[in-house]
Amino acid sequence: MTLANLNFSAEVAAIMGRLGVPATSLAGGTLSVRSPINGEKIAAVAEINAADTKAAIDAAHQAFLEWRLVPAPKRGELIRLLGEELRAAKADLGRLVSIEVGKIVSEGLGEVQEMIDICDFAVGLSRQLYGLTIATERAEHRMMESWHPLGITGIISAFNFPVAVWAWNSALALVCGNSTIWKPSEKTPLTAIATQAIFEKAVSRYVADGGKAPANLSTLLIGGRDIGEILVDSPKVPLISATGSTAMGRAVGPRVATRFGRSILELGGNNAAIVCPTADLDLTLRGVAFAAMGTAGQRCTSLRRLFVHESVYDKLVPRLIQAYGSVTVGNPLQSSTLVGPLIDEGSFSRMQKALDEAKAAGGKVSGGDRLMQNEAADAYYVRPAIVEMPAQTGPVKDETFAPILYIIKYNDFDEALALNNDVPQGLSSSIFTNDLREAEAFVSDRGSDCGIANVNIGPSGAEIGGAFGGEKETGGGRESGSDAWKAYMRRATNTINYGKTLPLAQGVKFDVG
Repeated sequence: MTLANLNFSAEVAAIMGRLGVPATSLAGGTLSVRSPINGEKIAAVAEINAADTKAAIDAAHQAFLEWRLVPAPKRGELIRLLGEELRAAKADLGRLVSIEVGKIVSEGLGEVQEMIDICDFAVGLSRQLYGLTIATERAEHRMMESWHPLGITGIISAFNFPVAVWAWNSALALVCGNSTIWKPSEKTPLTAIATQAIFEKAVSRYVADGGKAPANLSTLLIGGRDIGEILVDSPKVPLISATGSTAMGRAVGPRVATRFGRSILELGGNNAAIVCPTADLDLTLRGVAFAAMGTAGQRCTSLRRLFVHESVYDKLVPRLIQAYGSVTVGNPLQSSTLVGPLIDEGSFSRMQKALDEAKAAGGKVSGGDRLMQNEAADAYYVRPAIVEMPAQTGPVKDETFAPILYIIKYNDFDEALALNNDVPQGLSSSIFTNDLREAEAFVSDRGSDCGIANVNIGPSGAEIGGAFGGEKETGGGRESGSDAWKAYMRRATNTINYGKTLPLAQGVKFDVG
């Protein structure tokens, strides 16, 4: 069956029905939803207006006032149930991700697995929101720090990970005692609607088991930029976690800071890998191929720049070009496919513009041509592109959200390290080497300046156990594992005097009476 003959509308309605979303939610709205697999319109969903958005913020604030009083381990029980519901819905939700985003089957399922994994992490975290006991200079005093719920967590997510990013934030925010409001990408509202329905199932089970969960604990806002702006500007939303472009972050960050709110910004990534003389080239080939071509190059951690030592350049690069030329591009729902479509025409146009600029800067391009146009005129499939560049110039320093890999030859390790760091973005990076000194230097103080620095694996495919995020124009935010939970809480330093005198710190004397 050709792409043009595929009909996803009925399948989407069936999936949504199984997940608890009524058919009326998929028709009659002002926001059209199309599958990038063949360009078919699969739904038309309703958008929220400004007045209702403000009312939703008020309701979420009231939910926070109640939820913060629930003990953290009890809050963790809700997230445990959410994890169970996600396990039961994994096949359906993963399929929906593939249809709405164009991810291959394993990546659609893998995104839901990320949601399950962060739920597991957050359940354990609910009993580990630790403060410190701090040594004090005053006798018969105790000093400590404690952590408290912060308020509404506003979540603004991008199309490329339409549900995992919500889970990274919501699982932590909820166990920390916050309520959440989610504004998903206008390109992927269906997966958001489905996820909200799954969450409501978990809440129903939680309440049936005797738990106390207020209404509006998790709120979904379907709408455009104006809705996001209301969320960003509201003083009742102390934390905004926003994932998207650097341009989006430049708009969001200052507006939140103006009202002294907090922001977790997960922005652009122009990620590099260094291939050293001692690298295992078979392993490197596989690592580079997935990192650069996976999700059609539409991950914030996708590999975009590759620095290859001159001694192995002629061994590795021809193999990469061959892999790029033979990789299966097509319908992501077929098990043999490794590269699905770009999200839309805009992404394709930006890719072609970058390739034209690279050619003008002296780049040698392999691939990058549009595929399957006759089969699906409204879908945008491309052959992943390799561009051999004479230097790190032109579009190489920009993030193009498409499967373009720029390759540059180097002969000195410090030169490659400097090239790795010589871009505005600072999300992820990696090195392929069997030289201990090179590996340790790469992850040392003088090494990669990115938030993620890997050895002998590519820069994409982060696990939830580690904090995720980057530096410079990537925004500096951290989500997911490690101690990222602290961003969702407020810290208090407490000093308790259990004696009968009042000694002052620093030896200050202030006697009255």
